[in-house]
Amino acid sequence: MRKTVTSLFISLDGVVEAEDDWQFAYLDDDTFGALTTAWDRVDAALMGRRSFQGYDAVRAANPASPVVGFLNRVHRYLVSTTLTSVAWHGSTVLNGDVRDQVLHLKQQPGKDILVLGSPSLVRWMLGQRLLDELALIVLPIIAGSGVRLFPEDSTADPLTRLGLDLMNVKSLRSGALQITYTPAAG
Repeated sequence: MRKTVTSLFISLDGVVEAEDDWQFAYLDDDTFGALTTAWDRVDAALMGRRSFQGYDAVRAANPASPVVGFLNRVHRYLVSTTLTSVAWHGSTVLNGDVRDQVLHLKQQPGKDILVLGSPSLVRWMLGQRLLDELALIVLPIIAGSGVRLFPEDSTADPLTRLGLDLMNVKSLRSGALQITYTPAAG
């Protein structure tokens, strides 16, 4: 069975998405390599609508971007309650019973599936026990504000307690830590 994996930048105060480019000060070759380590073992990317639209805008503005190159090599799955189709060839919109659709994708032959960006989708997948690997690149910065991976008031997608097993920790030259967890058994 295929695994669903993710790799996210995260600040010390839990921010994964902010209005400014707070993470780019730490984006050297070592950190970029840590972020993209999953690219070779996946053949599909799963994203929420906002992340998908953001990457589609990057594709239009900077087609030579390594992220765009990666996304053009894999099949893209978009989780959306508002969109039914997209123009980016090789993309499929998932709506309706997304849990069953993700389970179906995991049962298909192929490499692993990367959940790209999409903090609310990552939270939801953790809550549904659909995410097999959570890789965080913890940057040595307090972002102060922005979207947190686990906000205290996440009533839209509540996540009950979930134990995680530590699989790997690596210190990066930038001062960041690459930490990989899997959901704990039981």
